[in-house]
Amino acid sequence: MKLLLLLLAVGLCSAQYNPNTRAGRTTIVHLFEWKWDDIAAECERYLGPNGFGGVQISPPNENIVLDNPWRPWYQRYQPISYKLCSRSGNEQQFQDMVTRCNNVGVYIYVDVVINHMCGGGGGAGTHSSCSSYFNANTRDFSAVPYSVSDFNDGKCRTGSGEIENYNDAYQVRDCRLVGLLDLALEKDYVRGKIVDFLNHLVSIGVAGFRVDAAKHMWPGDLKIITDRVQNLNTRWFAGGTRPFIFQEVIDLGGEGISYTEYLGIGRITEFKYGAKLGTVVRKWNGEKMSYLRNWGEGWGMMASNRALVFVDNHDNQRGHGAGGSSILTFFDARLYKMAVGFMLAHPYGFTRIMSSFRWTRNWVNGKDVNDWIGPPSYSDGSTKPVTINADTTCGNDWVCEHRWRQIKNMAIFRNVVDGQSFANWWDNGSNQVAFGRGNRGFIIFNNDDWYMDVTLYTGLPAGTYCDIISGQKEGSRCTGRQITVGSNGSARFQIGNTDEDPFAAIHVDARL
Repeated sequence: MKLLLLLLAVGLCSAQYNPNTRAGRTTIVHLFEWKWDDIAAECERYLGPNGFGGVQISPPNENIVLDNPWRPWYQRYQPISYKLCSRSGNEQQFQDMVTRCNNVGVYIYVDVVINHMCGGGGGAGTHSSCSSYFNANTRDFSAVPYSVSDFNDGKCRTGSGEIENYNDAYQVRDCRLVGLLDLALEKDYVRGKIVDFLNHLVSIGVAGFRVDAAKHMWPGDLKIITDRVQNLNTRWFAGGTRPFIFQEVIDLGGEGISYTEYLGIGRITEFKYGAKLGTVVRKWNGEKMSYLRNWGEGWGMMASNRALVFVDNHDNQRGHGAGGSSILTFFDARLYKMAVGFMLAHPYGFTRIMSSFRWTRNWVNGKDVNDWIGPPSYSDGSTKPVTINADTTCGNDWVCEHRWRQIKNMAIFRNVVDGQSFANWWDNGSNQVAFGRGNRGFIIFNNDDWYMDVTLYTGLPAGTYCDIISGQKEGSRCTGRQITVGSNGSARFQIGNTDEDPFAAIHVDARL
């Protein structure tokens, strides 16, 4: 009996590392601050047909509405209640989005904020996305309800009540993160309210959760909460399927909390990935792409089957979180496409693509003072729709990196080579590198300051292939360059160092 219980516990835990995507779909996209109606449409018209596995959405529950600064993006991370209403839409629109996306095989992963409520200086009233009454000063969140006894004010060991030392695990987990009111997750009542919220989302049909600020919660409390979440909705998922859990744990080393403490709960967001890859692609500090031969665990990262990886996220593209100026974003489009292409070709980790909105940067003393700006909006603060241009790009200041041809085609590449081994590495000792995925795909980069002309063994079957970076296969022709693989599996690659995209990729589904 003890052995059976142990096996059941191990199975329950390990299942929460599984993204639950449909077979052959290997990547999710973060549609940051999109409205539910727009996400539903995007699932049907673009994400489903192009093989994307899912969407990470912004927090869907009621949040504070801030006017100073004007409706910033981070107000979504200051909960007032667990009602499903935000500037992205109401509960009916949320349910419609989940249903429509699930029906085309694109699953929804909810960014959940359960460590805290709004900031202690949030005042009182009904200035919230559902107009629920709250009083942050007296800790009264009557729409949950939470009261003063449900917060960690008495446990924090600092005079300010704020985190003052990130080497002190007690401060990090019991004190306020940037003024946000820290919930007492050791209380069964508080856990129950959070579990009810998560179970409601599961009943609607979501596939999993991104747990915001996970390292600010005690792992034992978080495990109890996630273990109490019910199995996924059998309308779309096999019976007994556990929700996918991936936790925001920023760990670049040197602090009092390690990501290893959270491995028993679910996957971890590997922040070293984007920080280190950005440094390499930028060629900073003497780094070279040839050093990427042992990328992943060989670079001090966690095990591949425990990592969720990304080039940038909504925090660090604004200078928050981790990685600093090495992080590549859509502002660095040429290098960014190379980094995302490398990520989607390489087998390490489960991949997430960022899809952003544009804002005007304003650097003052090395800081972007516009880092608070919220999504494209009208004068009343309501979010503008995502419009689609004739060339399939987005309008209304939505960047839509997932619609960039190079990134979309590399997401398809990852699906095509899924399960294939890392193979046929080549480099020139500098910043020209290439590798394959079994006998199904091959990618090559020229990040040097000179022309590349090399013939390499690809491992692919003989034939004429369409390069999916400069173009793609359309019917019986290539819209970009053609690459011929000979009977010996080798191909000649010519890539200029001034090309718009100095890399190329081929896979078996792009063969003419």
